[in-house]
Amino acid sequence: MRQELTSFDGGTAIRQRRASPMAWLLAAPLFAWVVAFVVAPTLIMLVYSLCERGTLGGVVYHFTWENYAAVADPTYLNILVRSVVFSLVTTLACLVMGYPVAFYIGRAPEARRNLLLMLVMIPFWTSFLIRTYAWVTILKSEGLLNSVLLQVGMITQPFEMLYTPGAVILGLVYTFLPFMILPIYTSVEKLDNALIEAAFDLGAGPVRAFSKVIVPMTSPGITAGILLVFVPALGLYAVNDILGGGKVDMIGNIIENQFKGSARNWPFGAALGMTLVVAFAAALWYTGRRPRTA
Repeated sequence: MRQELTSFDGGTAIRQRRASPMAWLLAAPLFAWVVAFVVAPTLIMLVYSLCERGTLGGVVYHFTWENYAAVADPTYLNILVRSVVFSLVTTLACLVMGYPVAFYIGRAPEARRNLLLMLVMIPFWTSFLIRTYAWVTILKSEGLLNSVLLQVGMITQPFEMLYTPGAVILGLVYTFLPFMILPIYTSVEKLDNALIEAAFDLGAGPVRAFSKVIVPMTSPGITAGILLVFVPALGLYAVNDILGGGKVDMIGNIIENQFKGSARNWPFGAALGMTLVVAFAAALWYTGRRPRTA
């Protein structure tokens, strides 16, 4: 049975409900999942990051700060900064391209809305790796893109796009664009037409109505889309391995090499991973502290 508490704020009674034991019992599987697959791995990674590397790899449980000192090395700081910049560029590109698409789908007639959403979801029907390798065929010197541009006369000789930072960013944008479109679409779908019409009736032009009414009302979807793109793009390494050819190091590739590659330095890889966790927490804190528009 739920217990109710009554408090007073400015003379107004506020009734608060306390969760019953049954509610806690129903939520127990979720809490257990979070503890087992989020909290526990993070704590293990934190412990590893404070240990030493064994002679032949592995972990020696001897406390040290050397792994975090190594993270501060200019080489790794440059890689971290590059990863953040790539993630920011990817997020901005997804927002610029995804918002108009999400707005169009959200304002489209209901009969066409499901079809348009299905078109956005089609890339998920194919393996992520297959889709990424397909870009190799498109971007290579003898690939589809160069062939088309040569045929139409826009270029006189093939240009190198593959294994460049541009190819990595292109792959990241292609991978995460649906993750920007879908949450913004959810907010656009809930737009109150009366408020938009009221803005026009009060003399606002299209630009002012968009910036002062539509954008604030869809800000929850924008925030969710930014987080869904920026956070995973920061640690993703498969796109860089395939489209960057290992020539453009990102923090995810360095972490992968510490655990799976030749480095075999789990403590240092864990320290790099904890650095990403801090970056993720900072992104969540920054977006959470922004004032929300009701």
